[in-house]
Amino acid sequence: MAQAIQSRGPVTGTAVKAKKRRRFFLTDLYGTAVGKKYAMAITGIMLLGFVFAHMVGNLKMYLGASHINEYGEFLRNLLVPILPRTIALWLLRLGLIGAVLLHIHAAYSLTVMNRQARSVKYQSPRDYQVANFASRTMRWTGIIVALFVLWHLADLTWGFANNWGARAADGRFVRGDVYGNVVRSFERVPVTVLYIVANIALGIHLFHGVWSLFQSMGWNNPRFNKWRRHLATGFATIIVVGNVSFPIAVLAGIVGK
Repeated sequence: MAQAIQSRGPVTGTAVKAKKRRRFFLTDLYGTAVGKKYAMAITGIMLLGFVFAHMVGNLKMYLGASHINEYGEFLRNLLVPILPRTIALWLLRLGLIGAVLLHIHAAYSLTVMNRQARSVKYQSPRDYQVANFASRTMRWTGIIVALFVLWHLADLTWGFANNWGARAADGRFVRGDVYGNVVRSFERVPVTVLYIVANIALGIHLFHGVWSLFQSMGWNNPRFNKWRRHLATGFATIIVVGNVSFPIAVLAGIVGK
């Protein structure tokens, strides 16, 4: 033990691996297929809530001009005087726009990931058979709905498309006159046809969206597939019937000036 143990000198030229900077955990999660499914499901729930609330609010058309116009004024005055007029409404709109963009991006990137993972498209007899047509047309119904939303905003929010071909003598968009603007819009038969077709596409999209929502969140179970189908069918039907009733009521003279 008298002999001293010679210590090893420093080794030169040794590669030191740089410490990888950790990203925000939500960013890492969104980079996975599971994270994108969660993003689609959560934004889908937000959009489902908006579609339902929007349809219920518009039912005030049947109560008369004062009721629907007061409802529009109520939305513009949300959280006043805590926030200036229309600010809360615009915050909600921006939140919905963000949800739509995230929903679209998650759907697109998930499709790309699935195609890269396998050359043969996934066709399982479970959910694919139940929502066959709806799942096949999700991309196209989504595009139709997105384009219609732009038209709908130009028609009844921004107003510049509300005047095109209007029958009314004044033929002009009046901000705050929700009732008059809706009537003037749906008196145009091509707009009514566009609205009905777009809402049918929306119904198909909603059906598959509600159906697949449970699977994306991990809540699916073969025992509950029948109830999932009933829920998806019922929700889509309520939205389509409610929305389509507005232009039909205007053309039929049930709602009008």
